Amino acid sequence: AAGSGSSAGRDHLDSLSITDYVRDVSQVVARLPARPVLIGHSMGGFVVQKFLEEETVPAAVLMAAVPPHGLLGSAFGLAFSKPALMTDLNRIMGGSGVALETLREALFAQPVSTDRLMHFMRHMQPESHRALWDMTLFDLPRISRMHRPPMLILGADFDHLIPASAVEMTGRAYGIEPEFFAGMGHGLMLEADWRKVAQRIDEWLQGLAIA
Repeated sequence: AAGSGSSAGRDHLDSLSITDYVRDVSQVVARLPARPVLIGHSMGGFVVQKFLEEETVPAAVLMAAVPPHGLLGSAFGLAFSKPALMTDLNRIMGGSGVALETLREALFAQPVSTDRLMHFMRHMQPESHRALWDMTLFDLPRISRMHRPPMLILGADFDHLIPASAVEMTGRAYGIEPEFFAGMGHGLMLEADWRKVAQRIDEWLQGLAIA
């Protein structure tokens, strides 16, 4: 996406909106030989929901996704339950460094080595403040306008950032029962048991006969 990794746009990161990220997805999808299954984690799951306002795909997977009602509820919950973590996360999104233990608490419930944490820390970057405001209040998904492909909604029991209550809210919005992974945190694709998540997604897609 624009402003991320080596993509263009880092010099005006804070001007990038969720609409810009959705446009990036649309441009990639348009170049593919077939319509893909979209799998979005956290902010990526929010972008998938916004993409579905304009286009459709054979299926979508939301992993610990920002709910369609936005970040406000999760932010308030985190501010009250773990105020120090909330403060440190704001520093991360602003581009400041934090202790490795903050990263461990934010993303992991399972054991993770210091070397892996350092690897992830080196690849972290600030987030667009405009996109964060879009996800909080200003550009929430309009569910009545969305295409509704088969959808798998996944969460983690020990997710501090998108807690089970937020994942359940997403499930209610789409009339789908979410599934939760025990003993796992927000970084579902990074945890030691990431294969369990991948296997569940593969099984689900096999059941749809589109894997």
